[in-house]
Amino acid sequence: MSADSSRQIKQMVNFIKQEAHEKVNELKLKTDHDFNLEKQNLVHNGKLKIQEEYNQKEKDLEIEQRVSRSASVGAARVKKMKGRDDLLETLKKETLEKLAVFCKSPEYPAFVKKLLVQGLIKIEEQEVEIQCKAEDKSIVAKVLPEAVAEFKAVMTAAGHTVNPKVTMSNNVLSSKAVTGGVVLTALNNRIVLSQTVDDRLKIAYTDVMPSVRNGLFSKST
Repeated sequence: MSADSSRQIKQMVNFIKQEAHEKVNELKLKTDHDFNLEKQNLVHNGKLKIQEEYNQKEKDLEIEQRVSRSASVGAARVKKMKGRDDLLETLKKETLEKLAVFCKSPEYPAFVKKLLVQGLIKIEEQEVEIQCKAEDKSIVAKVLPEAVAEFKAVMTAAGHTVNPKVTMSNNVLSSKAVTGGVVLTALNNRIVLSQTVDDRLKIAYTDVMPSVRNGLFSKST
């Protein structure tokens, strides 16, 4: 092999080595770049995930606090409403107790007479029976003729001529269920009109409840 050929071969070998060395360096640089880029992406994504988890926990905590506050407010409202209802029931009970006293007073017969007149006007039947408590029978029987007469006068003044047959019923109202007043029936009990003080109180209680609530409770309570 000539010296010239040996020199060319040596040059080729050196060129190949140089190319290989450069390729190795390029590959190393690219690997380092890709590694650093991947590492940056991982760190960035990790930070985003941590931030998302933190935001979610913050939202969950806020929702939990809202639910807790809502439950507390709801419980307070229920308690307040129950207190109001208890007070109103007490008021109703005390009113009924006062009515029970009134039903034993001298003014009671006149009150029964008014109940009878109102009942006859409402029921508008030719034959009517009157029920009351056993202990009120004498009172009702006494004022019944006066009530019928007043009823006729009222209807005549209104342009109607009536002559109803109004009698005392053999059926009596329970003293445990009824405080006072009367019940008017017609057509063999197919028509029943309650004029007891208990039912009148229920009607009045329902009608005036909004004003009673406003009087007892302010909006702030």
